[in-house]
Amino acid sequence: MQPEGRRDNGPLDLVQALLDSPPPAPKVSEIGRVAEVGAGIAIVTGLARALADELLEFASGIRGIVFDVEPGRLGVVLLGPSEVVVPGEEVSRTGRVVSVPVGPALLGRVVDALGRPLDGKGPVDAVILRPVEAEAPGILSRSAVERPLASGLKVIDAAVPVGLGQRELIVGDRQTGKTSIAVDTILNQKDTGVICVYCAIGQRGDAVAKVIGALGAGGMTGQTVVLVAGDEDAPGLSYIAPYAAMTVAEAFAARGGDVLVVMDDLTHHAHSYREVSLLLRRPPGREAFPGDIFYVHARLLERAGQFARSAGGGSITALPIVETQAENLSAYIPTNLISITDGQIYLSPRVVRKNQFPAVDLGVSVSRVGGKAQSRAFREVAGNLRVTLSQFEELEEFARFGTRLDQATRARLTRGAAVRAALRQPERDPMPAVAQLAVLIAAMEGVLDGMDAAAVAAAGAAIRKAMRSDDQGLAARIAANEPLSDEDRARIVETARRAAGPGGPAAGGQKGGDDGANA
Repeated sequence: MQPEGRRDNGPLDLVQALLDSPPPAPKVSEIGRVAEVGAGIAIVTGLARALADELLEFASGIRGIVFDVEPGRLGVVLLGPSEVVVPGEEVSRTGRVVSVPVGPALLGRVVDALGRPLDGKGPVDAVILRPVEAEAPGILSRSAVERPLASGLKVIDAAVPVGLGQRELIVGDRQTGKTSIAVDTILNQKDTGVICVYCAIGQRGDAVAKVIGALGAGGMTGQTVVLVAGDEDAPGLSYIAPYAAMTVAEAFAARGGDVLVVMDDLTHHAHSYREVSLLLRRPPGREAFPGDIFYVHARLLERAGQFARSAGGGSITALPIVETQAENLSAYIPTNLISITDGQIYLSPRVVRKNQFPAVDLGVSVSRVGGKAQSRAFREVAGNLRVTLSQFEELEEFARFGTRLDQATRARLTRGAAVRAALRQPERDPMPAVAQLAVLIAAMEGVLDGMDAAAVAAAGAAIRKAMRSDDQGLAARIAANEPLSDEDRARIVETARRAAGPGGPAAGGQKGGDDGANA
């Protein structure tokens, strides 16, 4: 029953309550207009409160990043085709920066620079968004690089080692095998727990498809995130792609995981940044690149490293790739990246012409950090590798003139040829550490002296197979960073001699090999 003296007027009371309630707070939104449109950029007016790096939404559905903030106008980099944007179109602010989805849901997926799926497997089931721009961890959040990242390639793991948390540049001319080294390194992370992020920047679709196929054939699809900004995409997407890849990696590293990031390649990234900068009328500097191109790459690669326990304890290993022209290592972008990274793996077309793959030029390649993370077994075996090869190359040039050589010099040439042939390795065939050490020890000890390249390859395969069945705990000791004992070396040499078969060196060849080893 209603209380006496009170009547229920129903809808009238509801209307009166609404009239008596405080009014909602006004919502103010800024709407701008497109003044000009260029190839990948737009000039926007009317957004006086927009912030640098803010994400804008165009009426056509395209998004853009505020690049230049000037009185009365904004320079915007478009993250989609500029053909659909027209002058006079409305533009609104979003109040946030560019972000990408992160997390385990991305594993096994192929996405674009904004995290949108490209593989036809449906939407990415990720609920966490992270800004693509982030401040690099400080000194107190980092720790020393002390653990190796095995590439599975003899020439790299022995002579140019990479550590977890290192930034190692892969540099060389076109068609020298830069991407192959990066893909083989990813394939070698199978069963190691290392998460891999492959970022293709400005690559052709068929080239990216080959990489995805290789990852699938090697069983690494479920452990890898592939992020693609193709050559047909807007330059703005190519610009943010490596930052998005680093953001994805940071999410895994924050959980204490180890992540390998391949950026293929930063030459295209620099070209994309130069393109949008010149279209926005930024003043060009050296080789027409804007003056902040160094900072663009430095703030990206500084986000990699081995992090302290207080920062999650994970690591991000960066393998940026850069292309040179006519072996010009002193060009602007390669010079910048060499000064930013912790070493470089240089692939030389001169080595390619000798049919030596991987085409790593050990005279120019260097690792400034990875040697501290290299296992003691590799350090002992590979200690004289550079010296042996450099002496061999000098003698090889000298011998081309037809000079009469003494027996010791001929022995050094024979040993050097065997060592160089032993460093050859086919694509998509990374080797475990035990097999690498066995082949290298066999070459350095003269087991492969006198063999041609085909015989060395066959002997190496036989040695690899023999070591697989006659390990005797050697792999565990190498993983535990224990040195090789004299008994281990003797057993490896004996196993290699048996595996090499009758094609091995005779007694005289062994004597010459000893002379070469002591040179």
